[in-house]
Amino acid sequence: MSWSVSEVRRMSGVTSRTLRHYHHIGLLEPEDVDPGGRRRYGRRELRRLQRILLLRELGLGLAEIRRVLDDERDEVTALRGHLSTLEAERGRLDTLIETVRRTVDALEGDDVNAIRPEELFEGFDVARYEERARGTWPVQWERARAATEEMSPEEADRMRAEAVERMERMAVHLRAGTPVDDPAVRAEVADLHRGLTRMWTPDAAAFAHLGRVYAEEGPWREVHEKVAPGLADYQRAAMEDYARHVLAEEGER
Repeated sequence: MSWSVSEVRRMSGVTSRTLRHYHHIGLLEPEDVDPGGRRRYGRRELRRLQRILLLRELGLGLAEIRRVLDDERDEVTALRGHLSTLEAERGRLDTLIETVRRTVDALEGDDVNAIRPEELFEGFDVARYEERARGTWPVQWERARAATEEMSPEEADRMRAEAVERMERMAVHLRAGTPVDDPAVRAEVADLHRGLTRMWTPDAAAFAHLGRVYAEEGPWREVHEKVAPGLADYQRAAMEDYARHVLAEEGER
């Protein structure tokens, strides 16, 4: 038995354009293409599409998904591996849900000080950010890793508390509508940059990139939005301003 593109689209929610793209790049070949160019998919292709969607949910890019699927030799073993990963992710999301729930309860009770700084970060998986930084800035990443390993638990707690306090101060500027190039905002961003230099010294490009990481969908955006809605984008804009008008100019001297 096989299914047409429209039937696969209805079952999976994947658009015909996406199915065509997957076919074009060799990620998902149809079972059959008739003389008129109409594609049909069998059960094997549907199971492969399921694994593609699973791996996309886990954050893999299409090239990496193709490599993973092409390396698979045992479909059941592969699916068990995906299942274990999803169950681990479910546990992490449960922790994140509880973290956000505690924050909301504290804010609704006007008792924001009841939230310990480390509670804002519970359930975060920052490994994907570490791997990105390792590939882009390997020397700086190694220095940061070494500095983090040498840090005592007390120092780590202090840094988390400082990060929360800094975000709360930035939230005050956000609510007041203070422009990101205002001296007071730049002073806060300079304090963030100084804090980072304990572990590594980002140049203008790296610092602006870090601001974009804070604002993209994921745990860093979530923690900023817990402090104040819109803070992640405000922080990104402030860091990009500081990178362009302070760090870049310092680098040219």
